Amino acid sequence: MLILLPPSEGKADAGAGRRLDLARLSLPELNPVRQEVLAALVALGAGPPEAALAALGLGPGQHGELRRNARLERAATAPAGRIYTGVLYEALDLATLPPAAQRAAGRQVLVSSGLWGAVRLTDRIPPYRCPIGARLPGTGALPAVWRRVLGPALTAAAGAGPVLDLRSGAYAAAWSPRGELAVRTVTVRVLHEREVDGVPVRTVVSHFNKATKGRLVRDLLLAGARPRTADALVTALRDLKYTVCEQPTPPGRARQVDLVVSEL
Repeated sequence: MLILLPPSEGKADAGAGRRLDLARLSLPELNPVRQEVLAALVALGAGPPEAALAALGLGPGQHGELRRNARLERAATAPAGRIYTGVLYEALDLATLPPAAQRAAGRQVLVSSGLWGAVRLTDRIPPYRCPIGARLPGTGALPAVWRRVLGPALTAAAGAGPVLDLRSGAYAAAWSPRGELAVRTVTVRVLHEREVDGVPVRTVVSHFNKATKGRLVRDLLLAGARPRTADALVTALRDLKYTVCEQPTPPGRARQVDLVVSEL
C-alpha cells in the first residue's frame, strides 16, 4: 500500500544534521526538476522581498521565510517526518509509533511537495516555504512542472498494491492516477455528522479533516494493515471502526469514500 499525504505549512524551525543532498532523496528521477525548482526558490528568496512575498502568498510579517528559503542549499536537514509539524502530522505523531510502525511509515508514505515533488518521511530535507500555488520566476505553475515527471515515479512507487490518496486538491492537481492504477486508488473526504433540529446533517470539515487523516494513517500503521486491493483497503478502514460511505465512481477513476465522524 502506498499512502499519499499533503505537506504542511507548519514546519520545524531548523534542521539538525547534514546539508541537503538531493542524491540521497527517494525517487531520484525527480532530481532534475527538484534542482530547477530549488534554484528558482533560492533566487526568489534572495531577491526583492515584496515580489517574493507575493509569489509565495506570504504576508508582510513573514520575511523570515524568505531568508530561510535563500539558505536552503546550505541549511541543515532533518527527516521529513520531523520537518512537517502541521495538524495532520501532530495527529500522526510519528515519533510515538512503535519501531515496526515507524518502519512501515518510512516504506509506505510519500508526502507531496511543491519543492520536492514527493519525499518519504525518512528523507532529510531542510525547513522551507514553497506551496504548490507559488509563482516562481522561470518555472511556470508548479502543478504543471511536476505533472511532467510525477506520473512514472509515483506509479512505480505504488507497485501492484492499492493507493490511499489523502492529498488536498491543490496537490492532487500535480498528479492524478490514471488507468489501472486509478482503479486501485482510494480517495478520502472527511464529513462531520451532527443533528440539526433532530435531523442528521453531514458537512465537510477543514481543520479537523487534517487531524482525522493523521489519525487514520496512524491507526493503519499501528494495525499493521497490508491490504493488497482497494476493496481490502476499504475493509481495513471499516475494521478500524471508521464509518465509511462509498460514493459512485465513474469507470477508470479513483474510488471515492467519505469518512463520517461525529466527534472532532
